[in-house]
Amino acid sequence: MCGIHGFFRFDGQRVEPAQLTAMGDRTQHRGPDDEGQYIDGPCGIAMRRLSIIDLAGGHQPISNADDSLWIVCNGEIYNFRELRAELQGLGFHFKTGSDSEVVLHAYDAFGDDFVHRLNGMFDFALWDRRRKRLLIGRDRIGVKPLYVMQDARRLAFATEAKALLALPGVSPELDRSQLASYLHLGYAAAPGSMFKGIRKLPPATLLSIENNEVREWRYWRLPSVVERTVSEADWLERVRVRLEESVRMQMVSDVPIGAFLSGGVDSSAVVGYMARHSDRPIRTYAIGFEGGEAEALYNELPYARQVSQLFGTEHHEIVVKPDVVSLLPKLLWHMDEPLADTAFITTFLVSEFARQDVKVILSGVGGDELFGGYRRYLGGHYAERFQRLPGFVRSAATAVANRLPSDRHSGLLNTLRLAKGFIASANMAPDDRYRSYLQVLARETVSAMLLDAGAQAPDPLAQAFSDAGQADDLNRMFAVDAETQLPDDLLLLTDKMSMAVSLECRVPLLDHELVELAAAIPASVKIRGGRLKHLMKDALADLLPADILDRKKRGFGTPMGAWLKRDLAPVLRQLLSPESVRRRGLFRHDVIAGLMADHESNRSDGTDGLLSLMNLEIWSRIYLDGRSADDVAAELKSYTR
Repeated sequence: MCGIHGFFRFDGQRVEPAQLTAMGDRTQHRGPDDEGQYIDGPCGIAMRRLSIIDLAGGHQPISNADDSLWIVCNGEIYNFRELRAELQGLGFHFKTGSDSEVVLHAYDAFGDDFVHRLNGMFDFALWDRRRKRLLIGRDRIGVKPLYVMQDARRLAFATEAKALLALPGVSPELDRSQLASYLHLGYAAAPGSMFKGIRKLPPATLLSIENNEVREWRYWRLPSVVERTVSEADWLERVRVRLEESVRMQMVSDVPIGAFLSGGVDSSAVVGYMARHSDRPIRTYAIGFEGGEAEALYNELPYARQVSQLFGTEHHEIVVKPDVVSLLPKLLWHMDEPLADTAFITTFLVSEFARQDVKVILSGVGGDELFGGYRRYLGGHYAERFQRLPGFVRSAATAVANRLPSDRHSGLLNTLRLAKGFIASANMAPDDRYRSYLQVLARETVSAMLLDAGAQAPDPLAQAFSDAGQADDLNRMFAVDAETQLPDDLLLLTDKMSMAVSLECRVPLLDHELVELAAAIPASVKIRGGRLKHLMKDALADLLPADILDRKKRGFGTPMGAWLKRDLAPVLRQLLSPESVRRRGLFRHDVIAGLMADHESNRSDGTDGLLSLMNLEIWSRIYLDGRSADDVAAELKSYTR
């Protein structure tokens, strides 16, 4: 695990070592254990290393026997031992025990098709001296991020965008064409980023430079064919076997390893299978919040404790009342881009806690997408039942729903919020209904808010639905998530927040073979009679107790909506004041004022929309205004006095 970076000069001039060093200095947190670089004329590749496998011999860049191939690789290749044995059988000799050297020789043996043989999370840069060719790539699911910047002189790449900003002639500038998409979804979807001139390499993508020609192609896509002839019993067995194998494979490490444990189905399954394949107690880490009713809704410590006792883990808990005002600037600097997902705060805090003991952590991220675990997946289920009601009942229900209060941080008001959303979307087409559940701000609201409403990027959700094929509605939604929210929100924040404290986070539920398996399962098997994750829960029935499998779901986030009404209220008002909004020159303040008033009065839950605006302004002060995170944090603290 590390951060990689480098660039290729189209003018043929030699790469300056100091420029690679400057890029690496920006991402030292990703690799505090080691650094290295290799330059061959116009190409330079470099890394910062967090030592996980082959601690003594895994220094990068790594070359082959005659130094004709060089590589830097970020992430882990979980099947590297099997690939190593195969390559040795073909006559290749290894200098190290590193999984990155396996990638190098696999390229030599199989050409660009080598990537199909990799099971792992990764991004890499490989220099082929014989062909004077640079090849960079990203894993199938997009667990590891990779940013690219190209102009007439060079193409540069880096695991984090901030490394690209260290290059001469590169200054941070907002890409206004991404604003509409960001406010609508709460993140910048690939290939876009919030920086003008910097883009994300999409998941499952390779990019080559040869003879100064840049070529980019997709090497894998989520299967779109649903298998309807397989029995449910066979699906249960396939899922059970692959789940366990995915966890077992991802436990490979030469350093201490642990697991995040919330007590939910996904993290509990990971811990349970880890316990089966370990001869010592698994180290588990859980987080809770101090405070009132809102904080209590996010407290899953009793469930985590129950699972810990079940599997005899070495359990660690932390209960926090985070100084969010001071945290946000620091975390947004690490994130590279603003985000409207409070899980990035929780992920950082529990990562920081776990890093005191371990260097590697396993997470349950991805299970909800694969097996139908979000309430939004029940939209069609409830819409069908709603349509069976007499017309006058539907009309009355709609009229009442429009007047319902909403607040996700109160048990009753959150139920009303969900009911309001389901009723409002009942008459929509499936794709539009799903958009209504995913959106942070409606497109109409975004258009009204933007001063330059014409500067809009292509619609990522529309493109994802277009590419999703004609599978059943649930698997179409899974395909859309896999192209958008999963890599560009959940996985991005998981990577950035864990690596902010030099912790490698692995996601075994997103093993690509398990993902391919899940994509082929019919919706009627994944969800049954309104029971989310029906198949997965039945597959885990021999591992987890029923009260864990069927307990009410709670997301891995923070009570941000309540904080925006209390502790963060003065910060929100200052960051989104008429003067601040006018100075930034992006939005109409009257629309923002309406969102704030509706949230404060519980007319609607504006948590995500207000967070997207607040985080955008904090991010702008750091990256666009050129201020340090500490300086911005001190300013925000002054608003609370």
